[in-house]
Amino acid sequence: MPDGFVHAHASHCESGVMSSLLRHHGLPFSEAMAFGLASALSFAYLPFVRINGLPLVSYRMPPRAIIRGLARALGLDMRFETFRSPSAGMQRLDALLDSGKLVGLQTSVYWLPYFPPDLRFHFNAHNLLVYGRERDEYLISDPVAEMTVRCARADLARARFAKGVLAPKGLLYFLETPPAAPDWVRLGRRALARTARIMLAPLPLVGVRGMKLLARQIERLPLADGGERARLYIGNIVRMQEEIGTGGGGFRFLYASFLQELAAKTGHAALDGLASRLVEIGDRWREFALAAARMIRGRDALSPPALAARLRALAADEKFFFQSLHRAQREWAR
Repeated sequence: MPDGFVHAHASHCESGVMSSLLRHHGLPFSEAMAFGLASALSFAYLPFVRINGLPLVSYRMPPRAIIRGLARALGLDMRFETFRSPSAGMQRLDALLDSGKLVGLQTSVYWLPYFPPDLRFHFNAHNLLVYGRERDEYLISDPVAEMTVRCARADLARARFAKGVLAPKGLLYFLETPPAAPDWVRLGRRALARTARIMLAPLPLVGVRGMKLLARQIERLPLADGGERARLYIGNIVRMQEEIGTGGGGFRFLYASFLQELAAKTGHAALDGLASRLVEIGDRWREFALAAARMIRGRDALSPPALAARLRALAADEKFFFQSLHRAQREWAR
């Protein structure tokens, strides 16, 4: 078992795992800093990727982007391993734990028995840390859990080798050597530029333009069937925003915390003002979700055009914000 490991509850699994892993190896690192330096904030409307027959709406970069992005940005001496068989994957995990390693795993939420049944769904990119084992049970630090948990060997093997989209293939990862002290200014400038570039990209499905495209799709939802299809479509957007990971508003609050922390570390005070503006935008995302939920539940009249108007206003807010972030980054780089 790693000496001195301390579990920390986090908002999101990947950023939580990476902040705990780095902190354990001697580098104080918040979840917000992990999320921001990995340039994980984004938006994408992907109609060709279907979940339960409905299009994917994402508010962050794809799974593994935070882990691999931080490893690259910080120059981490980090090892990633996948396996052809559960037996090989579990034997390797045992060997690493017995040598005192803190090990990250990619798993399926559905097969982790410590999740309440109503929160389990087939999502194969949930990350957690294993810090030890006792007989046939593994000691787990899951960032979304308030306390450490235990998981039986058979259950963990099933979660690690689940089939389907984003199949983990037993992926595990760990640090070979402690991380070096970061150059916060250099890393911060690069991360801000990358995030602004993603959100302002001239691509119809990504960033601000993706929000506008989604608004057009919402506006065209038919009501001839009593609104059943529209409710399903809108409900999927709300679920993606508020229940999968940290959600649209939550990710913006997390990024705002990153901006505040980066301002404190580098002295670039302009980032504090930007953080405050992003918190306001995050609040408006939550208001959008609440308005949609009230329509779905019949508390307010179902009006796709009204929701589309809210989303267009959010797209305008985010366009102005990320243009300001881009300008602040360029001025900082002079």
